[in-house]
Amino acid sequence: MTFHQMLERIRYEGTYPTRERAAEAVRLVLAGLGRQLTGDERVELAARLPVEAALVFTAQIPDTELRTGWGFVKDLATRTGASPATVRWDTGAVLAVVADLAGEELLTRILQQLPAGYALLFGRAELTRAA
Repeated sequence: MTFHQMLERIRYEGTYPTRERAAEAVRLVLAGLGRQLTGDERVELAARLPVEAALVFTAQIPDTELRTGWGFVKDLATRTGASPATVRWDTGAVLAVVADLAGEELLTRILQQLPAGYALLFGRAELTRAA
């Protein structure tokens, strides 16, 4: 998938009025994800993203503290001054496309690495393990 095609899919998913608005969402969400994801999953995801998106994603230094899915959304809202509802919408639109690019196997490993709450952001059911 080219970056242009990715933006068009995100524009459709997020019902954004312009490609530029979709690009803003991509930069915000992928930068945030780049601060959360480490290891082989980070490298493999970067390889599956269009080059322009991979550069945004890999330009971030991973945080030492992982945030829950809701913490991720609140952090992005704080950084941008946008409402959590708007950021949650942006996150869902971008990560739905990222999930498709990653594929099921890689997405499963990514979700195992991240704290609770990310599956819903990627458009997947949040499964919990039985005690």
